[in-house]
Amino acid sequence: MEAKKGTTTIGIICKDGVLLAADRRATAGYMIAHKKTKKVFPVSDHMAVTTAGLVSDIQLFTKIIRAQIMLLKMRKGKEPTTQEAASLLANLAYSNIRRPSMIPGIVGFLFGGWDKTGYKLYEIAFDGSIMEIDDYASDGSGSSVAI
Repeated sequence: MEAKKGTTTIGIICKDGVLLAADRRATAGYMIAHKKTKKVFPVSDHMAVTTAGLVSDIQLFTKIIRAQIMLLKMRKGKEPTTQEAASLLANLAYSNIRRPSMIPGIVGFLFGGWDKTGYKLYEIAFDGSIMEIDDYASDGSGSSVAI
């Protein structure tokens, strides 16, 4: 029997909101490194992300996207739309995968939020591609099981 490993995150558009959820284990190969890892992070009052991938990149990306959202809010006097914020995160992922490194940064996100246009969910892949999701999505190595 093969040992279970990896991350499973889900995002669901509901009538009254966006649901983001993830498992709690952090793995290092076949070893469970931590049993209570946080994989869903708020990035503003109305937006959050689920994360799957390298922890160092996840921590950096979530700090940067929070700061970018706060800067845009201060400059414009209002919070950016969910689409604008998701696009900023996708740009970070795109530039990260293009940067030569001994350890390639591989991170996937589900980005959900609410703005004046309604509830939105986006899937952001490690290469920076972004797709708006109409109903539900899953990311991480356990995504096929979740679907």
